[in-house]
Amino acid sequence: MSDAKENADLRLGIDLGGTKIAGIVLDGEARVCAERRVDTPENGYNATLEAIIDLVMALESDIGESGLRLGVGTPGSVLPATGRLRNANSQCLNGKTLGADLERALSREVRLANDADCLALSEARDGAAAEHRNVFGVILGTGVGGGLVIDKQLITGRNGLAGEWGHTCLPWPSSAEMRQPPRCWCGLDSCLEAWISGPGMTADHVRRGGYDIPARDIVERAEAGERLAGATLKVWLQRVARAMAMIVNILDPDVIVVGGGLSQIRWLYSEVPKIWAQHAFADHIDTPLIAAAHGDASGVRGAARLWPLETEPT
Repeated sequence: MSDAKENADLRLGIDLGGTKIAGIVLDGEARVCAERRVDTPENGYNATLEAIIDLVMALESDIGESGLRLGVGTPGSVLPATGRLRNANSQCLNGKTLGADLERALSREVRLANDADCLALSEARDGAAAEHRNVFGVILGTGVGGGLVIDKQLITGRNGLAGEWGHTCLPWPSSAEMRQPPRCWCGLDSCLEAWISGPGMTADHVRRGGYDIPARDIVERAEAGERLAGATLKVWLQRVARAMAMIVNILDPDVIVVGGGLSQIRWLYSEVPKIWAQHAFADHIDTPLIAAAHGDASGVRGAARLWPLETEPT
């Protein structure tokens, strides 16, 4: 990079996931200058912190720059009063001051946001939802989360909980669902994350008498015509539709954009809008339900975008 303005517009994003940590450097045109991925350490917070620091340094070395503006997408969210992470399904992060620890180690300001917030921001700025004003972004994967962007600006809320969709109860439960609600890792029963995450689909398949296999295998078997897998997938789609109807009723966004591993299930986009109309409080619902344009890179791109350019909304 030789142009000083281009250097000033460089932004570095980190997406901290349960199995991998992704990093990216974007220029002022949102083009990728460098990217890397590493496995998430399994031996606790300090190892995770070191892995993020090493990844930042490696990316900066790749482009011959240092001190880049850094945004980090994390599971859970930051408690505004203390700066400590909470509600992360990667539980070694809970109670930790990740932002402050990174700032000390890297000698710069660091911005943190929930990973679903980062996805929503990325897709609202230059992704599948770029033409829409009010965007709700959904992550369906190992966990379930949501993020809200209005007029290209991320909305986090007074308590930092805006979009915390995965830890609300499954709406309009059947009598069977009320009798045997799954216990979420957070300690409550019947959270959406316990019902419609990948592990939630697997657990439901086991309850039906199926094998303990990953969600992707259940979907493959359903598409191959296996009856039990097909039943599990059908009920999962119904639950997703009810959960998204709740979003429509409360926020009525211009679009719902979906990322995460389960966003690749093609039946989502054809079947869920047919079902949610039975629960949304209107005679006709035309809300688009679309896949994230940047795929599994949406989160890390959104993390970099936590630092807006001068030409972008703040």
